[in-house]
Amino acid sequence: MDFDASRPIWLQLREEFTRRIVTGRWQLGQQIPGVRELAVELRVNPNTVQRTLAELERDGLCRSERAVGRFVTDDAERIARLRSDLATGAANEFTTRVKGFGLSQAEAVALITERWNQG
Repeated sequence: MDFDASRPIWLQLREEFTRRIVTGRWQLGQQIPGVRELAVELRVNPNTVQRTLAELERDGLCRSERAVGRFVTDDAERIARLRSDLATGAANEFTTRVKGFGLSQAEAVALITERWNQG
């Protein structure tokens, strides 16, 4: 993972881990890899991973089981709401930017359709 030096790493990890959950890479109820494993994979300090996972737990996206580890929430409705919220945010950003470029709604829809179909 390439990190943006202008933003806190734990915040970027939070976004990445959230993405893993909403896309199903980490599935409902699945055990999340351990702190050390994630730290090695992402080349970050284990304390940073620990902080990030604690934030996800506070957000209700995962839960801890003593002496076993952390698991993705079983709450499919929460994940669906989060996915919708993230998609809405992305759509809002896109809309604001393309309006700023002077594109019409039809041009924006055509652009999305073209990109969608490319893969």
